[in-house]
Amino acid sequence: MESQGSLDELLTCRLDRVEKQAQPSTIVIFGASGDLTERKLIPALFNLYLDRQLPDPFRIVGVARRDKTSASWRDELRDGVTRFSRTQPLDTAAWQAFSDSLHYSRGDFTDASSFKSLRALIDGFGHEGLKNNLLFYLAVSPNQFGPVVEQLHAAGLLRKDDGDRHKVVVEKPFGRDLHSARNLNLELTRFAHEKQIYRIDHYLGKETVQNIMMFRFSNAIFEQMWNRLSVDHVQITVSEKLSVGDRGGYYEQAGALRDMVQNHLLQVLALIAMEPPVSLEAESIRDEKVKLLRSIRIPPMGAVARDVVRGQYTEGSVNGEQRPAYRGETKVARDSQVETFVAMRLFIDNWRWSKVPFYLRTGKNLPLSASEVRIQFRPTPSVLFAAQCGPRLDANAITLRLQPDEGIFLRFNGKVPGTGLHIRPVRMHFSYDASFGAYTPEAYERLLLEALAGDATLFIRRDEVETAWSIVDPIREAWDSLPLRENEFYPAGSWGPSASDELLKAGGHSWRNPRLEMETS
Repeated sequence: MESQGSLDELLTCRLDRVEKQAQPSTIVIFGASGDLTERKLIPALFNLYLDRQLPDPFRIVGVARRDKTSASWRDELRDGVTRFSRTQPLDTAAWQAFSDSLHYSRGDFTDASSFKSLRALIDGFGHEGLKNNLLFYLAVSPNQFGPVVEQLHAAGLLRKDDGDRHKVVVEKPFGRDLHSARNLNLELTRFAHEKQIYRIDHYLGKETVQNIMMFRFSNAIFEQMWNRLSVDHVQITVSEKLSVGDRGGYYEQAGALRDMVQNHLLQVLALIAMEPPVSLEAESIRDEKVKLLRSIRIPPMGAVARDVVRGQYTEGSVNGEQRPAYRGETKVARDSQVETFVAMRLFIDNWRWSKVPFYLRTGKNLPLSASEVRIQFRPTPSVLFAAQCGPRLDANAITLRLQPDEGIFLRFNGKVPGTGLHIRPVRMHFSYDASFGAYTPEAYERLLLEALAGDATLFIRRDEVETAWSIVDPIREAWDSLPLRENEFYPAGSWGPSASDELLKAGGHSWRNPRLEMETS
């Protein structure tokens, strides 16, 4: 008799057999002295090396203005990997072998001679793949994207006719509004084809975010309910326990709407609500995401106050730790009107989702850090059990927990054991850790590997960026002329301002707050 483990192996479908494979490549990181390189990029590449997923051979070149050598840069990165890598303790032999492929090239991003030196270094690697397959990671501010790409083109390192071999990865924020995003796109596409540009949103690299599409389109029982006939409303929550902290200067320019809603929350919404793609090819999937975003009803200027709530945290306590008000943070104006919290009600004007409200919220200094999607189904008719229990008979729901405690659970009603007839909500719980073990790759590991292989599925296309900005820009414009209202302030450690609760109450709904453990939510 076959064991359950061997049966599971037989039923496992290996989709990675048809995925693109990374070829021998050189990865060039602009902003090599920055925090992102130390905390995320090099630890991710080292973990890929340990898992034997990097191409053979490979080279990594760091470019920055600071005066240092390859040896001193390697020492700095070793400290970063020791502190931030998911694989601990550091395998010193593996690090030594990996670090032999690390090189530093000092240079100014606007100086042509710096790019000539970079080209000479790359040409010196000898191997044709290392000279021709180039991935440029721009871990720099958006105002440097254009100058770097222009200099790469002038040095012959980036050509539009080498779309499969020359790639450019750019970090968010990709613009601060629709106008600036379009200008950035124009700058980049002067010297690179759209298919060469990989706009990265690390949220899309999370294992559970990727599982949304797998859950929907490989399970017939759920996909049949995924529409206006069965779904009452949808809640998407991305809460953060952290305060703004030392990012006050950045947040004064961005705010939660630009920092979180325009990218992370709209990306999750697109995956939750999009139509099935015609294939698993990158462009088919991205086509459906863009179609969904274009179907979102943009609130007219006069309706923004009705459909969108902003908030700003005041002094309070988070898990016993006293937190200052946002206006008391470093580099924050004492009369700042910048939002640290956003809640909104959106409608999608298509056949599947007509009249189904989608509630999105995100905020700083909330009780815990968690991301989840709750699909709330319509209540049962007011007969039989519903007639007697009324609102105490909870509606069915599916919750996709993206982080932490990654998993999926189904909420339904069941009879309490005993002689009486009592109903209580119960949960069927799927946990990633329990089913697959604790290991899930870091988001940057997956995204870097996909970029090296030339698979753009998890990256954001130009029209997707611009469509997302077209949704949030009218909201931003409406807020510019309105001060924060009294019911839009919230104490640190709470679940947001009272205006957020009022937003859902107007539609006959209420927020379901994430909990530390999925079983108790």
